[in-house]
Amino acid sequence: MCSDRIAEVVARELAADPAVEDRVAECVLAALTELDGEQPAGEAGDTGVFLRAITVHGFRGIGPTATLRLNPGPGLTLVVGRNGSGKSSFAEAAEFALTGGNRRWDGRSTAWREGWRNLHEPDLARIEVDLLTAGDEPDRTIATYWAPGTDLSDARWTERRGEAAPRPIDPRARRRHLELYRPFLSYSELGALVDGKPSDLFDALHRLLGLDDLAAAAERIRLRKLELERAVKDSRQSRADLLAELAEVDDDRARRVAELLRAPDPDLDAVAAEVSGPALGADELRALLRPALPDPALVAATTDRLAEAGADLARHATTDAEADLRVLDLLTRARAHATATGTCPCPVCGRGDLDTAWLTAADAEITHRREQLTALRAARAEFDTALTATRALPTPVPPELAITAPTTDHAEVVRRRWAAWAALATADPGDDFAERVRDTFTALAAELAALHEQARGELERLDAVWSPLVPRILAWLDPARAVSADAGELRVVKKAAEWLKSATATIRGERMRPLESTARWVWSTLRQQSNVELGAIRLQGSAGTARRVLLDVTVDEVDGAALGVMSQGELHALGLSLFLPRATVAHSPFRFVMIDDPVQAMDPAKVDGLARVLAEVAVARQVVVFTHDERLAEAVRRMQLDATVLEVQRRDRSLVEVRVTGDPVRRYLDDARSLVRTPQLPPAIADELVATCCRSAIEAAGLAKARHELLARGLDHAEVERRVRNAHTTRAMITLAIMGPGARVDDLNKHLSAVGGRWLVGVLRDATAGAHVPIDRPMRELISDTERFITWLRAHEPTLTRS
Repeated sequence: MCSDRIAEVVARELAADPAVEDRVAECVLAALTELDGEQPAGEAGDTGVFLRAITVHGFRGIGPTATLRLNPGPGLTLVVGRNGSGKSSFAEAAEFALTGGNRRWDGRSTAWREGWRNLHEPDLARIEVDLLTAGDEPDRTIATYWAPGTDLSDARWTERRGEAAPRPIDPRARRRHLELYRPFLSYSELGALVDGKPSDLFDALHRLLGLDDLAAAAERIRLRKLELERAVKDSRQSRADLLAELAEVDDDRARRVAELLRAPDPDLDAVAAEVSGPALGADELRALLRPALPDPALVAATTDRLAEAGADLARHATTDAEADLRVLDLLTRARAHATATGTCPCPVCGRGDLDTAWLTAADAEITHRREQLTALRAARAEFDTALTATRALPTPVPPELAITAPTTDHAEVVRRRWAAWAALATADPGDDFAERVRDTFTALAAELAALHEQARGELERLDAVWSPLVPRILAWLDPARAVSADAGELRVVKKAAEWLKSATATIRGERMRPLESTARWVWSTLRQQSNVELGAIRLQGSAGTARRVLLDVTVDEVDGAALGVMSQGELHALGLSLFLPRATVAHSPFRFVMIDDPVQAMDPAKVDGLARVLAEVAVARQVVVFTHDERLAEAVRRMQLDATVLEVQRRDRSLVEVRVTGDPVRRYLDDARSLVRTPQLPPAIADELVATCCRSAIEAAGLAKARHELLARGLDHAEVERRVRNAHTTRAMITLAIMGPGARVDDLNKHLSAVGGRWLVGVLRDATAGAHVPIDRPMRELISDTERFITWLRAHEPTLTRS
C-alpha cells in the first residue's frame, strides 16, 4: 500500500471540491469504509527483508546439501555457472520456499513439474531460506521440507525466529505481499511481463499503486447504481405488463386498479387498498382443503374391535371373577412376603404362620385360581388395546379451521364437530363409547365434505376472474414502493460514480508518474544503441472492463506499437524496465530482488546497460542475478562496478559447490594451483590439466583485454562481439587484444618479442602446447609465468592497427 491510505487521499479530494454535495461525499467515503473489514487476514508483517543464505538438499539439480551464502544488505551479487550447474535450482528453491509456488513452472507439463526431486538424493528434500529483517527479531529461517515419497504439493513449512523453536506456517500468509511487490523474476517471466495477458500487468501495477481499494469502492458504487437502475426498469416493465393483463379482465376492481396504474406517478397506497379487501383469498380457501380425517374403513374396523372386546370383557368380569382376582392378588403378595422374610405370622389375621406347609398350599391355590382367571386377563388386555387404538383416531382441531370465511358457512359447524371429535381422545369409555366414536366421526365427515365442496366452488370462482390478478399486483407493488423510496439514493449514487471515475484517473496519474519515471530511466540505460524510445506508461480501463497497460514507444521519432517493433532482447529489456520499479518501490517490505537469466537474447550493448542498471539498483537493494552468460560478469569487471561474483559448479552425483570468484582469470589460476597440490592425480594428467587451466586464464585475460580496447577504440558492441567470436584460438585472441583486428597471428611472436621480450613467447607456447603434449617446464613455474604474462598483458598499451 502506498504511504497515504487511499481513503485519506479521497477525503482530501472531496473536501477540496466545492461542487460535491454532502450526500455524494458520504456515499463515496462509505464505499471506501466498507472495505476496512475485507482486508485479508494473516499478512506477514516482516519489513526490510534481505536474503542471508539459501540452503538446498535433494531439490531440482542439487543433491547433497549445498548453501548459497549472500551478504544480507544492499549490493550486487552475480551467481554464475554453466547450464545444468544447479544455480537456477537455488533461485527456484528460494521462490518456492517463500511463495509456495514457482512462476517458471506455470504452464509446464505435469511430467516437467514432477521432476522436482533430485535423482541422486530422492529420499530427502529440504529448503531453508535465512532472512534478515527489520524489527526486534531480525533473524528468520523459512524451511520447506517433504517426507520421502511425497509429491511437490505435500510440502510443509516452518519458520524459526532467532533462537526460538521452529513453528509451522502457511506460505499463503505472505502471498499478498509477494504478489504485490514480487521480488522474483525468471527468464520465462521477462517476456510475459510485456506480451502476456494484458490485464495481468494492469492488475499488478494497479495493486502496487494502492488503487485496489479505490477500484473496489468504484465497483461497489457501480453495482449499487446498476441495482437501482435495474429496479426502476423492471418496475416500469412490470407495470406495462400488468396494465395489459388488467385490460383483458371484465371486473370492476381490475378497472379501478388499471386507472391508478396509468398515472405517471401511481398512488401506491390506493392500489394497495384495492387489493386488500375483506374477501377470502385463494390461499385461505386452499388451506381449508388441507384438513383430513382417518379412513372411514379404519374407523369402522377400530370401533367394531372395541365393541367386541367390551362385550367379551363383560362376559368374564363377573362379581365372583372379580373376587377371585382380588384373592389371587392377595395370595401372590403374601407368597412374595413369606419368600422374602421367611416363616412369619400372617400379616392379615395374625393367627397362623406362613411356614413351608403354608407356602406349598398357597402355591397350589395360586395355580388353580390363575387358570380360572386367564380368560379374564386376556379379555381385559384386548379391551385396553382396542381402547388405545380408538382413542388414537381423533386429532386436535386443525389451525386452518380458525380462518374467518364468510363465504364458507360450514367452517364454524366443522370447527364444533371437530372439537367434539378431538375430545374423544381423552373421554372416559362407557358402554356406548364405540358407538359415540362412530356417530361423531360420521357427522364430522359429512360436514367436512360439505366445507371442502364449498371451498372448491369459491376457488373456482376466484380463479376465473380476480384471484390471479391479486398476486401479480402485489408482486409489482412491493418493488414499486422500494423504487420510490430509493429515487433519492439513485440520484446520489450516479453523481458519486461520476466523481469517483474522474478522481480515480487523477490519483492514478499522480501515483503512476514516479514508477513511469523509473521505468523510463531503466529503459534508457538498457536500450544502448536501440532506436526505440519509451514514452508514457498509462493504465487504461477499470474493474469490469478491458484492462491493459499502454506503452507509448517511438521508433526514430515515429510512433509505434511496442510488441510490433521490438526485438526479443528489447522486449526483455522492457520487461525489466517494468519489473524493477515495481519490485523496488519504497514501501515494499522486501529489500531484495532475485533475477534468473536476464541476459539471454540481449545484445552486448544491452548487457552493458543491464550491468549499469543492476549496479544502480544495488545501491539501495540487495540484487541477486543468476546467469550462465559470462558477458554480464565481464561487463561488471570491465566497467569496474562493485559486485560479488559467486560461481556454482556441479560435480558427480549432483554435488553442487559454490565459491567466490571475482575474475575468471583468477579462478583458472586457482584451479591450476589446486591441481598441482592434488597428489592423487597421475603426473601426466595433472600436467595436461594445469596447462589447460593456464591457457584458459590467458584466453580469458585476452578476451577481456580485446573487448576493453576495441570498445575504447569506438567500435560498437555488435562489431566487437563479431571480432572476438572470430578469434578461434588462444593466439588469435592475444593478437586481437594487443595488435588489433587488422593484425596477423603469424606476426604475434615477433611483436611479443619486440614489446615485452622472448619470455612472453615461451609462456604462450608452453601454455597452449601443454594442453596437448608434454612440455619441458615445471608446472609451478608455468603457473607463475602465466600469472606474470597476464599482468604484463593487462598493463600493456596496445598498438592497434586498422582492419
